[in-house]
Amino acid sequence: MTTPEPAPMPTWANAAPPGAWLRSPAALGRATAVLLGLVIATDLFACYADWLEMDVTGELADGVTGTNVIDRADHADALYGMAGIAQGVALVATAVVYLCWLWRIRVNAEVFDASRHRMKRGWTIGAWFCPVVNLWFPRRVVADIWDASARWGSRLGHTPVNAWWTLWLLSVVVDQYAARSYRQAETAEELRKASTTMLFSDCLDIAAAVLAIVVVVLLTRMQERKVLSGELPAPPLG
Repeated sequence: MTTPEPAPMPTWANAAPPGAWLRSPAALGRATAVLLGLVIATDLFACYADWLEMDVTGELADGVTGTNVIDRADHADALYGMAGIAQGVALVATAVVYLCWLWRIRVNAEVFDASRHRMKRGWTIGAWFCPVVNLWFPRRVVADIWDASARWGSRLGHTPVNAWWTLWLLSVVVDQYAARSYRQAETAEELRKASTTMLFSDCLDIAAAVLAIVVVVLLTRMQERKVLSGELPAPPLG
């Protein structure tokens, strides 16, 4: 069995295009990880609200009546709405900082090896907002950054990136279905089923956020190691 040769260090011809220079991603990486932790916290709050909604709508579906169950239903609805607002605020704040971090590490990755990138730099941001292609372009951008940020000669797989992206897509699909089911629900039983689906969606989002933190931490460490070590493409001889 032949052992594959390690990938060579890129030459100066594959170095960064104009306007790209190395900057440490550590601070932005930490901020992104902290905000992803905030997303997880709001998702946990949402899970609690989902559970309360499931519990009270289940009782209403079983025919339970009285002031107590109505008060609990009102309380569950209020928490459900608060959880949605908290999740939205956390998501927007995290998205802004995450995209700043992603842009920083993309520029660094171009300095490390510009030949690794299959897409223009503008897609680092634009890929997330273009319909249809946002199903796979962001993952491709991150995978290319991952390859360019690895140690020279190493061949790292994309398992953390693939796992994160798969769970992220699944959580988005389930969330859309759950939200539509909740809006269209007309009976207590339909509300209970929608709340159950939303609970599953929030659990998926927690798992996706955990894996996102893993990817952010790993990529930040990989790049910080290269930035501090001064590992750059070799200039041409002569």
